[in-house]
Amino acid sequence: MAVSGASGSGRVISLDTLVRLGRATRAPGAPGGPDRSGPPLRLALPEGMTLPLGCDAVAVPARFGPQLMPRLPRVGCVYADATHWWWIVPSDSDYALRWPAAAHYATGAVLPDTARDRLPALIHRPDGPVPYTPPIPLYLAVCRVTGATPAWSRPVSA
Repeated sequence: MAVSGASGSGRVISLDTLVRLGRATRAPGAPGGPDRSGPPLRLALPEGMTLPLGCDAVAVPARFGPQLMPRLPRVGCVYADATHWWWIVPSDSDYALRWPAAAHYATGAVLPDTARDRLPALIHRPDGPVPYTPPIPLYLAVCRVTGATPAWSRPVSA
């Protein structure tokens, strides 16, 4: 997409940039974003972890957590509370990907307001400095344990 200024010259803005700008304006705590009581509550990464790809999180009901762990080739930081297990994934891991209804995708690893009274505890930390669980294997594992069909496997209707 080209954006033209008063001089008529155009600057190309990629779809990725537009998606990020749109998310920034809707993010909790962002100017013009949804109203919240207090600052956004994010999952706190262990000291020494780096985020070269940004940080989002995927939550699933706690009953699925123990079933997912052995299905993943690599597991990053995982948090749990009584109701959910949370996996740290790179930012935009939901881009062009529809996570199953049982999963909750949290942009910026921001916890929903309902989690304010029960902060998840870190239950798994990877050996290295990067906190990520690879999103595609996590997506496929979540689909498998929840009985959802991956988006690219669904029949196309004309």
